[in-house]
Amino acid sequence: MRFRMTTLSLAGAAMMTVAATICGPLLPGTAAAQSGDADWEKEPYIIRDGKVDYGTYNGFRRYHSSCHVCHGPDAMGSSYAPALKDSMKNLTYSEFLEVVVNGRQARNGGQDSVMPAFAEAEDVMLYIDHIYAYLKARSDDKVGRGRPERLEPEEDPVFKEWKANQ
Repeated sequence: MRFRMTTLSLAGAAMMTVAATICGPLLPGTAAAQSGDADWEKEPYIIRDGKVDYGTYNGFRRYHSSCHVCHGPDAMGSSYAPALKDSMKNLTYSEFLEVVVNGRQARNGGQDSVMPAFAEAEDVMLYIDHIYAYLKARSDDKVGRGRPERLEPEEDPVFKEWKANQ
């Protein structure tokens, strides 16, 4: 039987945004949950010797399963949607969450562009912090194109924290 998310409404999404703004994102498997770092929004990833933490790696996977169709491989953009590698330089976590949850309509250069709302897409919302971490790492030029290498589980504090919550 397939689980259906029916309780996440725009009001629920707004509460997630408020909680994330006040407390910072603290979902299991995020660098913030692991470290309590107040600067999670600016650097939500851990990279050591070119290898990324579990959350950032999972964000890569989730991005490429849900977002790359419009925003292009490796967040490089397409003729259809902007390069998130560039857009993330100017978006706060709250603004990112607002756009993903509620969608957006814009008119640029005489052309309409529509970002659909993903508030009820479990494959996106359950991993929104991971997707954010991956996109910030791409935006900060900390992760290159292609599949990043992962830290070994015993060396990855984010993976350890995620595992402890399973």
